[in-house]
Amino acid sequence: MSEKFTITPATGVHVVRAGGAVIAETSRALILREAGCEPVVYFPREDAGMEFLDPSDTRTTCPHKGEATHYHIAAKSGPIKDAAWSYETPLAEAGAIAGYVAFYGEKAIIEAL
Repeated sequence: MSEKFTITPATGVHVVRAGGAVIAETSRALILREAGCEPVVYFPREDAGMEFLDPSDTRTTCPHKGEATHYHIAAKSGPIKDAAWSYETPLAEAGAIAGYVAFYGEKAIIEAL
């Protein structure tokens, strides 16, 4: 665990909906809590419809987690730009989120069931 953030297993089932479709659903989500930020739900890639996610050119860097790759959601109504992100090779302290993807709450509906 990092002093800057914590990563813990989420309880229950979490779902992501966007563009009228379920994009991800899992009972194996992780919650990342970072001081000054809203908690982020990370979904295992195998529980997400990666076929709905198109890599974008956007990259962001966090000094504690590493470089994030962003994705557009391919929705019937058109792409939802930079709606998700993933740390493909996170820094050691964030290693638990490797193989997971997260979604921006203002671009997709993230629900705990």
